[in-house]
Amino acid sequence: MKIGVLTGGGDCPGLDAAIRGVVYRAGQQGHQVVGFLDGWKGVRDNLARPLALAEVVTIVGDGGTILGSSRTNPFQKPEDVAKVEATIRSQALDALVAIGGDDTLSAALALYQRGGRVVGVPKTMDNDVGGTDWTFGFDSAASVAMDAAERLRDTARSHHRAIVLEVMGRHAGWVALATGLAAGADATLVPEERYDETALMDHVRRAIAARGYALIVVSEGVEVGAAQGTSGAADEFGHELLRERGVGALLAKRIEAGTGVEARSVQIGHIQRGGPPTLFDRLLSLRLGVQAVDLVLDGRFGHVAVLRGERVMGVPLEEALKSPKLVTADWLDLLHTFDA
Repeated sequence: MKIGVLTGGGDCPGLDAAIRGVVYRAGQQGHQVVGFLDGWKGVRDNLARPLALAEVVTIVGDGGTILGSSRTNPFQKPEDVAKVEATIRSQALDALVAIGGDDTLSAALALYQRGGRVVGVPKTMDNDVGGTDWTFGFDSAASVAMDAAERLRDTARSHHRAIVLEVMGRHAGWVALATGLAAGADATLVPEERYDETALMDHVRRAIAARGYALIVVSEGVEVGAAQGTSGAADEFGHELLRERGVGALLAKRIEAGTGVEARSVQIGHIQRGGPPTLFDRLLSLRLGVQAVDLVLDGRFGHVAVLRGERVMGVPLEEALKSPKLVTADWLDLLHTFDA
C-alpha cells in the first residue's frame, strides 16, 4: 500500500514521533509512506515527498514537524475539495493519515464522508480533542509552562509582586489547570468558569498577606471584559486569532488597581509549542502513529487512534469530534482545593 501522512494545525512536541510511528509500522508491514507538506495545504497543492526509515530514525525527540504545518481548510472552497481529491488520485494513495486537532480531524471526517480512505491521529497541546483521554503535546507544553511559573514565583517573591502568567488555551483550560496545580499558583483562571474579579482580588490579597507575593495563571481564552483587545482576524476555520487579546496584561493592570500591589504579566505564547517532547508524549505519539497504520491495514477508515486508559484503540471520527473535551467539575474541585 501507499499511505500518505500530514500534520496540520498548530505545531507541538510529539509530531515527529507520531510520523516515526507511522513510517516504522508501515515499513514493518512492507508498505510505502509519503509525507504531505504543510498540512492540508500539501494535499490540496500536491506537495509531497517520500518518507523512508532513514529519515525518521532520530526524530523521536525532536520538536515541531519535519513535514511542516498550516491551518489550511481544504473544504473552504469547492475548487479546493476537487484539488484534494485529484491529489489523492495522482499520488495513487491507498490511505491518508491526518495528524492534528479538531480542525484537521474535521477535514479528515469531511473527506471520509466523500469516500476518502482516511484515519486520524489526535494531537493538541490544549488537550481538548474529545474521544481520547490525553493528546500528545499537552504534557510537554504544560511542563514548559510549569517551569516558567516556578521561575516567575522566584522573581515575584524577590520583589513582592503579583505576577500573572498567561498560557495557551482557547476554549479549554487544561494547560492553565495543570500549570496552576503543579506550580502551586495562588489563583488559576480557565475558560470553563466565569471570571470573578472579586474572588481574584481576594486570592491576591490573601497571598500577599501570607507570603508577600502572588502567582496567577490564566488561559488566553478567559473572558475578562470589554477592555480586552482583539486582532480582528480569524484563521481559515473561523477561529479568532488570540494574539492581541492580552488577557494576562489586562489582569495585571486590574490587580494593581484593585489591590495596590505592583503587578506584572508574562505571555509565554509559542515557547510552549517548541522543544523536545516529554517521555509521556514520546511514547503516546509513537503508539498513536502505529495504531493509525493498524487502522488502515484493518480497513477501519473514518476512525481516529485514541488513548483510553492504558490502551490505544480506534474510535469513529464522528464520536471523537462530537464535542470538545473541556475541564470537568472534578478537576475544578481539585483546583479550588488549593486556592489561596
